[in-house]
Amino acid sequence: MTSTSEQLAGISATTLLRFATAGSVDDGKSTLVGRLLHDSKSVLTDQLEAVAAVSLSRGQDVPDLALLTDGLRAEREQGITIDVAYRYFATPRRRFILADTPGHVQYTRNMVTGASTAELAVVLVDARNGVVEQTRRHAAVAALLRVPHVVLAVNKMDLVEYAEPVFAAIAEEFTAYAASLGVPEITAIPISALAGDNVVEPSANMDWYGGPTVLEHLETVPVSHDLTGCHARLPVQYVIRPQTAEHPDYRGYAGQIAAGTFRVGEQVTVLPSGRTSKITAIDLLGESVDVAWTPHSVTLLLEDDIDVSRGDLIVPSGDAPPTTQDIEATVCHVADRPLTVGQRVLLKHTTRTVKAIVKEIPSRLTLDDLSQHPEPGQLVANDIGRVKVRTAEPLAMDSYADSRRTGSFLLIDPADGTTLAAGMAGDAFAETAHVHVQAQAAEDEDGWDF
Repeated sequence: MTSTSEQLAGISATTLLRFATAGSVDDGKSTLVGRLLHDSKSVLTDQLEAVAAVSLSRGQDVPDLALLTDGLRAEREQGITIDVAYRYFATPRRRFILADTPGHVQYTRNMVTGASTAELAVVLVDARNGVVEQTRRHAAVAALLRVPHVVLAVNKMDLVEYAEPVFAAIAEEFTAYAASLGVPEITAIPISALAGDNVVEPSANMDWYGGPTVLEHLETVPVSHDLTGCHARLPVQYVIRPQTAEHPDYRGYAGQIAAGTFRVGEQVTVLPSGRTSKITAIDLLGESVDVAWTPHSVTLLLEDDIDVSRGDLIVPSGDAPPTTQDIEATVCHVADRPLTVGQRVLLKHTTRTVKAIVKEIPSRLTLDDLSQHPEPGQLVANDIGRVKVRTAEPLAMDSYADSRRTGSFLLIDPADGTTLAAGMAGDAFAETAHVHVQAQAAEDEDGWDF
């Protein structure tokens, strides 16, 4: 039987990279993903046979690798990506979760969904068209979601005769724009997804390029987002009290560590109550350990018998986030029905859900030029804007810039449970100017005006 330390070593042996792809229509995004899966030998034989059969029925001599990701019938008929397609694959060096997101303007909310958990975003550009409006939109969304690594894949280099000046001009323009948004790292790679140049294997047609292929970069990019060194946070998901003869007094607080590291003997605070105690034991994989870190699912045992329930947040006593009932954030509206000032909603933050009211919508962001439209009154599907929300109970929420896990939340329709918007607390971009407008009072007769 292996020990807990050996099990943890096995878990950490290969790293996991979550990444998302985005690009304008016909930039070859699905072809790139298909080529990546095919050339890395991550496609099963029956999948290849099915793709070959569909391609042949269309009169194509070679398999259309885009069909490996465009799974919806509407996507295959139109030759576009509509929904977010998740693909899982691995190489000897790293495991991957890939989110292939749509490129159309009307599916901006889908890109936000796919990129919200990504540590890297691959933005495709057609070498013939260069940086277009949708390219800037994708860069802005990546910056908004604080994606730490962005890859500019300049595709269809075979259609511009693999010309280095074409690539250099596009890379320079995109890098300047993305850097102005606060994107910390940008890597430009010239590729041809259709021919396979610089996707998995180096291109023989671009000897002027000495950088990594797409796969090589994905395998070697530093996982600088490593959450083990961040503010330690454990949202309580369940209180374990077996009350059996073997464990008559056992009281454990179970959940997945959202960020950071917890150690036995550490002084912790339970929020929003503010009560403090000390960790006496950590149970992990059925055994006691001295230390645990994200993303381990653990059970913490505390020295004092204090009131802790689902939705509470356990944090180090010297590193606690502020608790507040007034939240200002950037949200992406994902529902078909609009979000309006005065609307009653549920706010879900980690494992805690509370009643809330939309007090103000100060501005709506225009992604094309990053201008702010003040006091729009409402947000509709695919809109991104600033909101001020008042909650019925205090929440312990980090800034999204400090923690993507505990700085994010959802706004939910209390009537039917529909997700209305995805929110990111604090500033929108790394450096941005806010539009301050007069708040509008929201009155309610059912006890929702907090």
